[in-house]
Amino acid sequence: MAGSGPDPLFGLRNNFYIGAYQAAINNSDVPNLSQDDAVERDALVYRSYIALSSYQLVINEIDASAATPLQAVKLLALYLASPDNKEAAIAGLHELLGDPAIGSNPILRLIAGIVFTHEQDYNEALKHTNAGGTMELHALNVQILIKMHRSDYAEKQLRIMQQVDEDHTLTQLASAWLNLAVGGSKIQEAYLIYQDFSEKYQMTSLILNGKAVCCMHMGNFDEAETLLLEALNKDAKDPETLANLVVCSLHLGKPSARYLNQLKLSNPEHTLVKRAASAEESFDRAVQTVA
Repeated sequence: MAGSGPDPLFGLRNNFYIGAYQAAINNSDVPNLSQDDAVERDALVYRSYIALSSYQLVINEIDASAATPLQAVKLLALYLASPDNKEAAIAGLHELLGDPAIGSNPILRLIAGIVFTHEQDYNEALKHTNAGGTMELHALNVQILIKMHRSDYAEKQLRIMQQVDEDHTLTQLASAWLNLAVGGSKIQEAYLIYQDFSEKYQMTSLILNGKAVCCMHMGNFDEAETLLLEALNKDAKDPETLANLVVCSLHLGKPSARYLNQLKLSNPEHTLVKRAASAEESFDRAVQTVA
């Protein structure tokens, strides 16, 4: 992390947090970085490539001599590239985490948290992220605790973030996530956060999806659809956009099969795809029982 002076990676970090991944890559040539900042810059750039599904580029470019955080990022790319790689990637993570000299590295702990969250092994994820130490680790804690339906603990993590920097992009995002999880009158507060982002920053799929989910919670499905179609124009394979379009289309009484088929192709491991497959299997079993 940067010291008491201005953070030379502020712009790069912010682009990454709001989902402007190509902008993060394009503006990553920051001069006069310390060795630690250069490693963190490279980690953010490679994570941006991962977010754009360029897994093989990351796997190819990070070699065995790279610093620990970059080795962790390579394992994340390996994990996401193919289901066949998952076991090896997780074993590699455990090996790094078990080394007392490097196991407490914050980027390594963050990547471990991300991977185990994907695995839906939330207790294992928290084992590595719970100690915090960076805004990203606290933000991931908020996400994990929301997934565990523990909004009370998520709120405690958010308070820590607010004490560090109330205006930080991740603090604002974490606040929006928690507001969406709590629901009710908090949905409007979440919407206003995403609205503020859309006025301050370039419009990204992440921001558009955030606004759209708020709209759906408030019953404004027409506005949600408009936002999601704009997001689809930016990235036709974004899994969250496709998943949200499936849900939105169903509420509007419009066909959703094409979006679901696109999602199956681009992200076969997505929760919505698995739920749809499970529902189809249950339906087929019920039909066979009747027959």
